[in-house]
Amino acid sequence: MPDLSPPIRVALVDDQQLVRSGFSMLINSQPDLEVVAEAGNGIEAVQALNATAADVVLMDVRMPGMDGIEATRKILEQAATQPEGSQRAGVKIVVLTTFDLDEYALAAIRAGASGFLVKDAPPEELLEAIRTVYRGDAVIAPSTTRRLLDHVAPLLRTQTPEQSGHAAAVERLTAREREVFTLIAQGKSNPEIAAGLFLSEATVKTHVGHILAKLGARDRVQIVVIAYETGVVSPGL
Repeated sequence: MPDLSPPIRVALVDDQQLVRSGFSMLINSQPDLEVVAEAGNGIEAVQALNATAADVVLMDVRMPGMDGIEATRKILEQAATQPEGSQRAGVKIVVLTTFDLDEYALAAIRAGASGFLVKDAPPEELLEAIRTVYRGDAVIAPSTTRRLLDHVAPLLRTQTPEQSGHAAAVERLTAREREVFTLIAQGKSNPEIAAGLFLSEATVKTHVGHILAKLGARDRVQIVVIAYETGVVSPGL
């Protein structure tokens, strides 16, 4: 039977129209994806996401006016005020960078983005990233995420009240949750964690849900950042 699920709604934010056009053609060529909004800067993006519900936003970080980091923060703040179950409450953002060791990407992830992607990534990687973030069950390009976080790890170790809160939350994890937390931070997917700990995937998903709730984390990328902040994972490990 054909898949009758509605397509994943994608918004494109980039100050280069040629980039937006190329992404739009690629995304709209897929039966399960649809571009529903485009914007040329952060201000337009916030306005567009007020008017149109999207599931995943591809967000350039370096734009005139309001950059992608501030736009990410504002869009997610707006999403947080929506009633549970609202089409606008679950929007997720993937930031687009020129270099995979880009402090802008880290700033965007700390602002709440669900991951990042290098702009010249192969088309199939871009498409899979959209689907992955929409599902919420994996980190985009774990090796790239790790390289970025290894690169900026010293910045993450500067103690702030927020990080002290994260350290206290990590202490409240059970022993099994701590194991799962560490494996997520190492970029492992749910199936890999299940195999490594001899658990069912359903059990792993339950543990992940508890970890997200206890840490107040939005998604798995936030879990990775918290693991670096609290020293659970160190650069190069």
